[in-house]
Amino acid sequence: MSLAIVHSRAQVGVEAPAVTVETHLANGLPSLTLVGLPEGAVKESKDRVRSAILTSGLDYPARRITLNLAPADLPKDGGRFDLAIALGLLAASGQVPLLALQDVECLGELALSGAIRPVQGVLPAALAARAAERTLIVPAANAEEACLASGLRVIAVSHLLDLVAHFNGRTLIVPYQSSGLLHQVQPYPDLSEVQGQIAAKRALVVAAAGAHNLLFSGPPGTGKTLLASRLPGLLPPLDEHEALEVAAIQSVASQVPLQHWPQRPFRQPHHSASGPALVGGGSRPQPGEITLAHHGVLFLDELPEFDRRVLEVLREPMESGHIVISRARDRVRFPARFQLVAAMNPCPCGYLGEPTGRCRCSPEQIQRYRNKLSGPLLDRIDLHLTVAREATALNPSAPSDDNTARAAALVAKARDLQLRRQGCANAFLDLPGLRRHCPLSAEDEAWLETACERLTLSLRAAHRLLKVARTLADLEEVEAIGRGHLAEALQYRPSTN
Repeated sequence: MSLAIVHSRAQVGVEAPAVTVETHLANGLPSLTLVGLPEGAVKESKDRVRSAILTSGLDYPARRITLNLAPADLPKDGGRFDLAIALGLLAASGQVPLLALQDVECLGELALSGAIRPVQGVLPAALAARAAERTLIVPAANAEEACLASGLRVIAVSHLLDLVAHFNGRTLIVPYQSSGLLHQVQPYPDLSEVQGQIAAKRALVVAAAGAHNLLFSGPPGTGKTLLASRLPGLLPPLDEHEALEVAAIQSVASQVPLQHWPQRPFRQPHHSASGPALVGGGSRPQPGEITLAHHGVLFLDELPEFDRRVLEVLREPMESGHIVISRARDRVRFPARFQLVAAMNPCPCGYLGEPTGRCRCSPEQIQRYRNKLSGPLLDRIDLHLTVAREATALNPSAPSDDNTARAAALVAKARDLQLRRQGCANAFLDLPGLRRHCPLSAEDEAWLETACERLTLSLRAAHRLLKVARTLADLEEVEAIGRGHLAEALQYRPSTN
């Protein structure tokens, strides 16, 4: 009897729990039993592995084979365990030394020819293998992605025979060195390309400085989408931990090669998107748009055109920064710390308030249009701004002085101040942090309470208003929140009257 143990990784959300592939050969009629809660694709692996071993000129053991994927209560799916199963069979039958497999983990799907095909979700497995201090064997097509986990020893293979020769010491495979292909970033669109809209640009800088949610409202063609697309360029660069989180999400979502790593994501789903498309889901839970926008921007254009029930699912992750998807036997937690930017028209035709009088919408139509957005959702948006039409200038004589580099420098100073003071952006302050870092004088506190009463703002809205005022003070690099900061923050809150 022979026993071989090979280490691999499953995929559950953006996590990569360890899976041990145990292979046991016993005397008896040739057969293969696969246990350990395998899904359909894993059950089919026995046929792929058998063909790959035989076509590679290796010996397939004609014995009673038992394969156990432990732990037994963890569902396994996909073809990612093919390579581990093949190595287990070869090691148990003496064609690969058992000692060579002790400190390695492997992922890969086998073709019938023995070629090793890429799989999704390699980066979370690479991070877990680095934490376990093991070498990771991956398909050659996944090697660059695995190398994002700096300090990990990566072996890239393209055929089963190459790996067998490596383990037997005949032809050693040199550990893969990253070529930096995934570090090619694209320049962000510049803020100077937006003509006029001084107030909107100011709101954009405030939103970036404090990680606040933002809603633009105005007629068609006033630059709402143009402004929203400039926000990622104003945000500070991702640190290594944040960049790896973003890349791991893209890896799980099969976005290979990873898109513009390590830039902040900018997601713009169409208004016909369903609830599962936005928050994630499926029989095998996959990340949705809010998770793909993690540490980046989620832009919802034509906000009232989204199904109201779809928009309501945003309320919880906007507060908590994550989404939990529960199924009959699965409960997957996806990160969703995104910054929401939305745009909408003031009425169904879009021209309400225009001096030309183009709007023909009745009061009932306007009210019905605005009722598509619930109060609790709007309450969670910190900055509300009306974008007015600018004078037409097809060929402006001079570019705007408000460029992305200058605005990003202001944002970076404000964010650095917030991180040193409280360890997070102002938008993420909890109630104790709000009391500690946003003190007001007695006169200003009484003035703010009176203003909130007149505008019938909720307590949540008042707290968000105070966070915006804190950001305005940080942009001016002053410690105390003044009356001017409160007054400007109040202008960004709509009255509920």
